[in-house]
Amino acid sequence: MELNVLNIKGQETGRKVTLNEAIFGIEPNDHVIYLDVKQYMANQRQGTAKAKERSEHAGSTRKLGRQKGGGGARHGDINSPLLKGGGRVFGPKPRDYGFKLNLKVKKLARRSALSYKAQENAIIVVEDFQFEAPKTKNFIEMAKNLKVDGKKVLMVLPESNKNVYLSARNLQKAECIIAANVNTYKVLNADVMVITENSLKCIDGILG
Repeated sequence: MELNVLNIKGQETGRKVTLNEAIFGIEPNDHVIYLDVKQYMANQRQGTAKAKERSEHAGSTRKLGRQKGGGGARHGDINSPLLKGGGRVFGPKPRDYGFKLNLKVKKLARRSALSYKAQENAIIVVEDFQFEAPKTKNFIEMAKNLKVDGKKVLMVLPESNKNVYLSARNLQKAECIIAANVNTYKVLNADVMVITENSLKCIDGILG
């Protein structure tokens, strides 16, 4: 699949790039996409929920009533889960929700997501560029020139670029990431991907 290389003014540069069929032209595998997205979402969870159990409550340990013959449940002290203000039974504890996923599975998931974007013609290749200063106005102007304003845009850069990142940070529908951090969730969550030429080479090196 060949794409024209545009500049940030939306004009064709006269150059073309060929997308790697092994990355952008495979038959997508929905199950590995599900697994990779599930792992990404699980890793975003803080896992800090905590409830006090019976032994962690501050309270007297005196037995409230006789064991038998009271006509009710045989609760012991005031921290019993049967009483208001007592401990919680099997409450949540801090935990890590992450799980292991093989590298081959993750790579296949990312190639599948990129192939979906290629099938949808939702990939735009631009020549490498720089902003002299961080200005949101510059990023908005570029998005209008590329006819992607109003869409969720994922800008993929070959390396960290502070001016471009800060220019896009205030925009709700724009996100900048480096090629090494491209993941299945962010690719599928975007309406369109804007990839620089050098970023394509990085992606080829990582997923090829």
